[in-house]
Amino acid sequence: MKYSFPEHFWWGSASSALQTEGTREGQTTWDYWFDREPNRFHNGVGPQQTSTFYQHWKTDIQLLKQLNHNSFRTSISWARLIPDGIGEVNPQAVDFYNQVIDELIEQGITPFITLFHFDMPMAMQEIGGWENRDVVEAYARYAQICFELFGDRVLHWFTFNEPIVPVEGGYLYDFHYPNVVDFRRAATVAYHTVLAHALAVRAYRAGHYAGEIGIVLNLTPSYPRSQNPADVKAAHIADLMFNRSFLDPVLRGEYPADLVTLLKSYDQLPACKPEDSALIAEGKIDLLGVNYYQPRRVKCRDSAVNPQAPFMPEWFFDNYEMPGRKMNPYRGWEIYEPGIYDILVNLRDNYGNTRCFISENGMGVENEQRFIENGQINDQYRIDFISGHLTWLHKGISEGCNCLGYHMWTFIDNWSWCNAYKNRYGFIQLDLDTQQRTVKKSGEWFAATSLNNSFDK
Repeated sequence: MKYSFPEHFWWGSASSALQTEGTREGQTTWDYWFDREPNRFHNGVGPQQTSTFYQHWKTDIQLLKQLNHNSFRTSISWARLIPDGIGEVNPQAVDFYNQVIDELIEQGITPFITLFHFDMPMAMQEIGGWENRDVVEAYARYAQICFELFGDRVLHWFTFNEPIVPVEGGYLYDFHYPNVVDFRRAATVAYHTVLAHALAVRAYRAGHYAGEIGIVLNLTPSYPRSQNPADVKAAHIADLMFNRSFLDPVLRGEYPADLVTLLKSYDQLPACKPEDSALIAEGKIDLLGVNYYQPRRVKCRDSAVNPQAPFMPEWFFDNYEMPGRKMNPYRGWEIYEPGIYDILVNLRDNYGNTRCFISENGMGVENEQRFIENGQINDQYRIDFISGHLTWLHKGISEGCNCLGYHMWTFIDNWSWCNAYKNRYGFIQLDLDTQQRTVKKSGEWFAATSLNNSFDK
């Protein structure tokens, strides 16, 4: 069967500054943490050992062209552009980003630019990071500077990538720096991130730029184990905390009332100012990026909460492992293609069918050298993964969902936080020793799909 996509559909991939560029003038939280605890990183590989985009940007953009990308998302590094977060702009960084943006456009590839992709400047973290409203203001200034420098050519801006992840990782579950376990502080970080987002949107609107501004959220549909009311309630609370805590403010301009009521009843609400609600209402976006990797399956708790334990989301649900689920064993994630359709239908039916696109979807696999045939990685499993998701994406579009594109994570094997290079995600294989780039079978498949704006299955 042939699956054809709308005219001008965005075909491309996504990456980030920290995961591809390498050494920066300004230190990030990742550089700081790696210096102190390299044991927390797979094989002791830190954020300096990336895919060297800072040196190879021109040839890498040629590879994007070879893969028939018509669009590509990456991020600007706040710590590269403004090394201390608040001071002078680094002219070398301006030159670099100008060259990248201009070369993308020259090659017919539309740049999608994210302002913050987990890479807090350490100088900002030292004064409290997102817990401190001064950092919110510093971010707004940084955003304004980016718009002024690059807004004449960049027409698709995103304030944050997956803002729930620094909240979860840094302040709940100890997989990002600063390794805090404290729900109230996590809620403050999430709230201040929304305020920072809204300030950036306000600045963009005030500048009357020609493009549009949005945010990229990793949406994980919450599926209850059963239709038992206790399971349904558990899934609802998980959805409130992990999806709607960002989705509602950026699309509706306000928080879900039942989330506010729930957190208030446990005294976990962040400190709010009277003018905040008007600011949040100004933060409504033009375009939503949706990152989808896996579903969240939950059930009601089977055991009582330990009253001495820290308040956590898991006070309200347990994770549920659905029998017979399809798994990516390397990443430990369930593969559930219909989830991408369910997200789109939810946006269509409950959020005014907002303009959106799939900004990340991908499959990380360990030791892909096992699959080399005639000098090329035969990653048919990745082709199956992409085509399976695109089939459900196509169904959503055919039923009126306003989805404008599909970006894969990622175009080249890159450094991935604490996992470093354990799991590879790229269309292009990276040899870490030689930095040689080799297109995988999935890259050829994607190039053909983009060229034809369709695929057969």
